[in-house]
Amino acid sequence: MTDLKGLLSRPVRDIKVNASSSAAKAMAMKPKYVRLLIERYGEALEKSSKEGHPFSFRVNVDPTGNAVAAPVEQVTSKENVEIDEENSAELDQALAAARDRGRIRAAEILSGKDMRSADELAELLHTTRVTINTKRQNGQLLGLDGAKRGFRFPVWQLDRNGKPYPELPALRERLGGPWAIFRFLVQRHDELDGLTGREVLERGQGEALLAAAESVGRGDFR
Repeated sequence: MTDLKGLLSRPVRDIKVNASSSAAKAMAMKPKYVRLLIERYGEALEKSSKEGHPFSFRVNVDPTGNAVAAPVEQVTSKENVEIDEENSAELDQALAAARDRGRIRAAEILSGKDMRSADELAELLHTTRVTINTKRQNGQLLGLDGAKRGFRFPVWQLDRNGKPYPELPALRERLGGPWAIFRFLVQRHDELDGLTGREVLERGQGEALLAAAESVGRGDFR
């Protein structure tokens, strides 16, 4: 197989091309466009080898020999398009069913024994409902939105002294929305020795927790 890096490092005039005399002369006169062609081929080959799908690119050449190359893109066959169209209705139904299951699961979580309303949490923290909602908005408290029951707050986000864990705002920066934070805290992670994020939080290992959250936020692992 041709070494593309080695090929690209050579002057274009040293690259032998089997072509007609006029074509070879034209290519010799436009070395930068020959290099462009080789580079696009290398990109397509690399993507195809990595992802297991065919990739294509297009080079438009005008009468003067100037060339413009389109970006490398995955080849979509007509057969695949037809199959996608046939299955679109079934896919829509499956997605709708998944959303329904998600809503049911969310309702179950929000009605759990470890959930508190804003008023209940305000009483635990000896503060007001307004303060609770302010802390929720700035990420100091984790509040999950329930369409019918309003925001619900996991009581386990309070440490043994009854204060919100100080890592909560940093988790918001790394993970985004409250449901993403909740999922991270209740799921087990190999990178945390099989512990849940909540367990690591309760052990006071905030540095390890935030490092794992940052990796999840980047998509390094799930």
